Amino acid sequence: MAATLSLSLSLDPQTHHHHRFFFPKHHTRHFAYSLPNFHIYPSQSFKISSSTPSHSRSSTTSPPPPTPISSLYLDDPFRTGRFLTNDELDRLRFLESFVYSEDLKSGSMWVRVMRPDETDTTVALLAESFAESMMLPPGYAGLLRFLIKKYLLERRTLMPHMATLLGFYRENAPNQGEQQEQEVKFAGTVEVCFDQRGANTSMPSPLPPRNSPYICNMAVHKSLRRRGLGWHLLKASEELISRMSSSREVYLHCRMIDEAPFSMYEKANYKVVKTDSILVLLMLQRRKHLMCKKLPLSNMPSETDLSGSDE
Repeated sequence: MAATLSLSLSLDPQTHHHHRFFFPKHHTRHFAYSLPNFHIYPSQSFKISSSTPSHSRSSTTSPPPPTPISSLYLDDPFRTGRFLTNDELDRLRFLESFVYSEDLKSGSMWVRVMRPDETDTTVALLAESFAESMMLPPGYAGLLRFLIKKYLLERRTLMPHMATLLGFYRENAPNQGEQQEQEVKFAGTVEVCFDQRGANTSMPSPLPPRNSPYICNMAVHKSLRRRGLGWHLLKASEELISRMSSSREVYLHCRMIDEAPFSMYEKANYKVVKTDSILVLLMLQRRKHLMCKKLPLSNMPSETDLSGSDE
């Protein structure tokens, strides 16, 4: 399944892990910060390990100079390339720890935020889906990968106002009771933006409100389609939006010719709010629906609930 891709290119192209979080009120002080590394293990356990360097002191020699902030910042796997406010740092921490998981009939799936070393893998999947949806000749593959990678790197600088999510899938063992673990596969990707600061500068028509959350660029590997993975990429996006945005209305686009994604969005209670004019065909574009859904209110923990908790 490949949903409408909304890249700003020169071409047109339910067990959940609920995480407690709270955004404390800070002064708008700006500073650089290095987050701990986030690791994923084959056993599906997710751990946070500290990357803070340690320095030994000697009684006969002077202590070594402190590690420059710039060096710590460069070691940050979730760096954005800009200074962040305290509120943005809190949100970035939550994005780092966010995990959505679900057991399916055929296996298990989990979704988390893309790390920098996974950019090329994500580019390859988006390029494949983009070329498939636009029926582009193979000769465009190299250019397409270049443009998509440039797009992903530019969008990454807008975190935590947006995020690119990756889905991973592990198929059940072929025989019941078999202990051998199956291979973990990269299954799909989806992009979400939470507010106006994370909105794409080149949005497809019909234009959604720039201050509302938006879902786009969903793609699932061909070999893993028809297993419900696209549905759970959508559900993970909604769960993350409900925790990162104060707006309950989330928007997405769906091309009129994409019947399977449209049926999935309708099943998920998305409603068509506007449709492209037939005049877009003159610009060699496909007509699209702009769809919207009102998310249920999220049960946000209060400051009192978190005062005695380390979770």
